[in-house]
Parts: sequence; C-alpha cells; structure tokens
Amino acid sequence: MADRSAGGEPVRHRRPALLAVAHGTRDPAGPVVVRELLARVRALRPSLRVAEAYGELVSPSLEEAAAALEGPAVAVPLLLGRGYHALIDIPERAGRLLPGAVTARPLGPDALLADALAGRLGAMPSVRRVAGGPPRPRDTVVLGAAGSADPAGAADVRAAARLLARRLRRPVPYGFVAAGGPALDEVVAEQRRRGAERVVVASYLLAPGRFLDRMRACGADAVSGPIGAHDAAARLVLRRYDEARARTDEPVPAF
Repeated sequence: MADRSAGGEPVRHRRPALLAVAHGTRDPAGPVVVRELLARVRALRPSLRVAEAYGELVSPSLEEAAAALEGPAVAVPLLLGRGYHALIDIPERAGRLLPGAVTARPLGPDALLADALAGRLGAMPSVRRVAGGPPRPRDTVVLGAAGSADPAGAADVRAAARLLARRLRRPVPYGFVAAGGPALDEVVAEQRRRGAERVVVASYLLAPGRFLDRMRACGADAVSGPIGAHDAAARLVLRRYDEARARTDEPVPAF
C-alpha cells in the first residue's frame, strides 16, 4: 500500500511541490520581495504547494525547507542565469535532501524577464534629480547585472540584453557590478562619451541587495528597481516548474 500523507492522499501520486530557492541577501528587503513574488505564484496556481528557501544567508535554508516538505518536489532556482548555484549547488543539495527531486533551469534569460524589465523602467526613480519615467528616444538603456565568472552565466546576460533590446526596439549594452566584465560604470561612462542624453540602467536583479546599491552608484542618470514581484516573473517561475516536471512521469496541469 502506498504511503499516505496526513490528509490521506497517496504521497507518490501528489503533485510535486515547487521549492523556490533564492540566493539570499543580508538586505532585509530581499526576502520580502521574494515572498511577494511567491504570493503571486500561489495566486496563479492556488492548488500548488509552494515553499520558500534560500541558498545562503537567509532562513529558511534549502535544508530547512526540504525537511518541512512531504512527497516529491521540483526545485526552481530564483536566479537569472547559469552559474555555480544554479548548475551545481542547488541541484546537488536538493537531490541529496529530497530523493527523486528535479531541479529546473534558472529563470533567465527569457522574454518574460524582458517584459518585466520594461515595466520597471517605466517607474524608475531618479538618482541625479533628473526626471524618471520611460526612456526617451535619445537616452541609452544599459542592462546592469551582477556578473558571473562562469562563461555560461555571462552568455546568459548577453542574451538577456538582446531580448531587452528587442523589447525596447533600441540597442541595449550591458555591464556588471561584480564578477567579470565589462564593468557597469565604465559602460555608463562610454555611453556618455558617445553623446547619450541620459543613461538609464535596467536592473537585471530579482531583489534588492548590495548589487542594486552598486548599480545606483555607477553614475547613471536613473536606475530601475529590481524585477521583484512582477506578474511576468511569477508566470516564469511556473513555466520553469512545468518544464522540469515534464521530465518526470506526471502530466503538467494547465493554469
């Protein structure tokens, strides 16, 4: 006889839970944004069990969240590109803690994120007392990313910049504030030398933290808020869950 949950449902037949794993940040605003995003995910698919977890710095850790789960799970990295955490750390930890668990690919790059970035650009704050609002025709938009020492992660940022350029119908260079290059402040300065009326940074970040602080100090005229709890991002979390679940034997439900 199959093992049963407290509610009497056979565990092996239960829909896998969505274990959302964010990186983690010391900025207390970061987990707040993650919880807001997951609330939107739950609203889109109320019947789905959605658990919050972090790779480091914040509780519940991946281990704590996994211990509270019963039955199968799909781990969805709340990360915008490939790298150590998305490709090695989260899959290995989830696989060890939750036998049979599968790990989805990271959220980015994806056209849905370009939609979210475009939305955030429409409400960007000013950092130099210059009017915010949507980028004007002579403005330059630069995609600002954390950066990655992994060539695959850097390639994902380049792809994200191309998707945003297609969405905005204008060239979009990119720059990093941490690992790798080109450095965001140097890209911003170069665009000024080329005659940009304003330079606006689209923050390719999911939540606030030290990387957003660095972007706000890069010399741009305006910096958008992080992607955060955007409806397009919530739909993308579910898309990654469905893609990973399709690798199992169980059917994927419609929204």
